Amino acid sequence: MAVAAEQCTCSQAAATAGRSLRRVRVPLLGEVVIPPLARVAYYTGLGMLAAVGLVEWPVAVVIAIGHVLADQHVFALLRGLGEAAELA
Repeated sequence: MAVAAEQCTCSQAAATAGRSLRRVRVPLLGEVVIPPLARVAYYTGLGMLAAVGLVEWPVAVVIAIGHVLADQHVFALLRGLGEAAELA
């Protein structure tokens, strides 16, 4: 019984992660993905810290790139877990 509940949770987590992204069609650019509000606030705060000089801009860029890569890895992991749970 616990395995079925865990599989359902994984599938729900993958579905929730997919729903939190908004897609907007922009002329000349095509479809653009807008991240959730929490991520937008994080990047805005990081940009403001770099703008006022509390963090050097190369460090802010490296932090932002690392954050984007970590998010992509977690999202791919959740999607894989959801697909595996659906197949089981």
